[in-house]
Amino acid sequence: MQTVFQFMKKYIYIVIVLLTLSACSEYQKALKSEDTATKFKLGEELYNAGKYEKANKLFAQIVPDYRGKPQAEKLMYLYSQSFYKMKDYYISGYQFERFASSYPKSEKLAEATFLSAKSNYMLSPVYTKDQKETKQAIEKLQEFINLFPDSEFVPEANALVKELDYKLELKAFSIAKQYKDIAPGYTKDFQAAIKSFDNFLFEFPGSTLREDALFHRFDAIYQEAINSVEYKKQGRLNAAKVSADAFKKSYPNSKHMDEVNTMSQKIEEELKNYSNKVNI
Repeated sequence: MQTVFQFMKKYIYIVIVLLTLSACSEYQKALKSEDTATKFKLGEELYNAGKYEKANKLFAQIVPDYRGKPQAEKLMYLYSQSFYKMKDYYISGYQFERFASSYPKSEKLAEATFLSAKSNYMLSPVYTKDQKETKQAIEKLQEFINLFPDSEFVPEANALVKELDYKLELKAFSIAKQYKDIAPGYTKDFQAAIKSFDNFLFEFPGSTLREDALFHRFDAIYQEAINSVEYKKQGRLNAAKVSADAFKKSYPNSKHMDEVNTMSQKIEEELKNYSNKVNI
């Protein structure tokens, strides 16, 4: 004998199934319908219910029919948002940019411009890959900040730019460090590393990686000097000494200080030995 609880569970399940089938049937009818108003209404309901893919399909069918009509602005906004919610950031970026261009007086203009830029941000890859999309995203976000300096979205835009800037810093730093790491065993070309770190320090003067960059730059200069041919050694040792002194002055409490002091001592010994050879 069924309990009341078991009966209610079955009843609720049947109701849910019927409602789901009804909703699916309604959606399929709307897709095949020629009534654009019905598609718009159901599409908006589905969007508000979080069913973005279904809403998107209905919106896509009626976009051409609403062009130039009063409701076109709302439709295009929802259409753009549906792509963004679906995480189709290539298309959402384009659609939001198109919306901003088509409706320059819209109350959604700042939001659409921001979301177009943020769509580009979402396409930015990990720092180890090519950073073309990252640079484009920074450009788009900065354009937004310049156009809408008082927008509620500016704090988030600034945070995204800062994050993307760091990604570019990390990319440039990792390339320079890679040059330094492979030089001893393969290329013997420490100049490539030194130049890369110089470029990094020039391009990102306020970087949080500056201390590490200066240390690795010094390390490259040191290794080049220690492993140098004899006729270039004294000049390179002196250059390494200058680099070490500059690092110590800039970061007296650096986490790298023990290594720097050890290398500095080696430089002094080499210079002393070199001097003794010359005086013999």
